[in-house]
Amino acid sequence: MKATSAPHSESIGLSVSVVVYQPDIEQLTSTLAGLGAACDALHAARSGLPVTLQLVDNGGLPDVSVALDRLRAHGVPSSIITGHGNVGYGRGHNLAIECSNSRYHLVLNPDIDLAPDALKQALDFFEEHSEAGLITPWIGDEHGQQQFLCRRYPTLLDLFARGFLPAPLRRLFARRLARYEMRDRINARDIVWDPPIVSGCFMLFRTSVLKQLGGFDARYFLYFEDYDLSLRAHDVTRVVYAPAVRVLHHGGGAARKGSAHIRMFMASAYKFFNRFGWKWL
Repeated sequence: MKATSAPHSESIGLSVSVVVYQPDIEQLTSTLAGLGAACDALHAARSGLPVTLQLVDNGGLPDVSVALDRLRAHGVPSSIITGHGNVGYGRGHNLAIECSNSRYHLVLNPDIDLAPDALKQALDFFEEHSEAGLITPWIGDEHGQQQFLCRRYPTLLDLFARGFLPAPLRRLFARRLARYEMRDRINARDIVWDPPIVSGCFMLFRTSVLKQLGGFDARYFLYFEDYDLSLRAHDVTRVVYAPAVRVLHHGGGAARKGSAHIRMFMASAYKFFNRFGWKWL
């Protein structure tokens, strides 16, 4: 494994890790541009706050030198961790987490666009609420419609209905899926403390909490590593949905990505339920 050199985050700063595997270059460039704009707003409010990016190349990273140069112009130096192969999503982030010594660490997907004030809002929240150790944001789709990615503990039926049924049949399970997605609690206005499970597309931690948890469980190659980490986080800190922190998410579900993703989804689901307990209906 090798990495291009960049200064480490200081204990007062923010580190960001993005894991990529054969990424869409336009979307990755958009994500990095959004990160730069969000860092501008953060630096305007907190002069001198260091922010660093660790881009973890699990394979197929194109030339992103121009995008990283632009990010550096926003005061965000970057490192590329490469040469380790496709070790999976969680293990990829762990490579960055292990060498981070920041105060805060953001686990970020390469298909996320941050609102310009997202990071400022999040760090303001942390400073006002010392009990919070993990923040999940309001998440919208490419049309600006809210995605409900906070979760109650899933049953196998919930996962099957949400992930694999066609829309006409999925409507038959609308009430139970709404409960699973916490639509009775999650909205664009209200802070919600301790949602059981939050999405791995944007997880902003106090780094001390993340290191206490040991990062992601490397037994998950893809899918459910965020479910696992969310549930373990409740043992050591408080998790909070903070809708003032806003992002857009361009990702899709496993069933829409083909048979290989379905197999990975099922393998990770098996590991998850074996660890935390099976719920069928």
